[in-house]
Amino acid sequence: MTGASVRRATKDDLSAVAALAGQLVRMHHASDPSRFFLPERVEEGYTWWLGKELERDEARVLLAERGGTVVGYAYGTLEARDFNLLVDAHGVVHDLFVAESERRSGVGKALLGAMLGELEALGAPRVLLYTLVTNERAQRLFASSGFRPTLLEMTRDRPSAQ
Repeated sequence: MTGASVRRATKDDLSAVAALAGQLVRMHHASDPSRFFLPERVEEGYTWWLGKELERDEARVLLAERGGTVVGYAYGTLEARDFNLLVDAHGVVHDLFVAESERRSGVGKALLGAMLGELEALGAPRVLLYTLVTNERAQRLFASSGFRPTLLEMTRDRPSAQ
């Protein structure tokens, strides 16, 4: 990944990170609008949410930049035992997104590696993440970093009243 660097985001970075988060949300919504809602003013919402998360010891927001431009970001948290998911203490990579122009340049792998390092430093004995079933490129990236499939979410929309 020549010329790009990964670091923790600061409050000053939030608008650039939120712009990428908006692209991620729109990508998910476009893939399945009945499953993924598209909030109004999504970038504003992400600026608020990630700003709160920057203050939490159990959360990390990372960004990748090239030449002073933010080209990717990752957001992850350390989580306690979850009886609903039947998983003990764990880290979660909630978001990992790379600008279209930077894909296949190593930015995603660098962000993922840095996030795994951050979550492991927080004490995460395992890390979970979710990806679209149609996003095979991301799945290959995750598999190359040691992830294995463990769960498949299935969605059923309520049938329309006849």
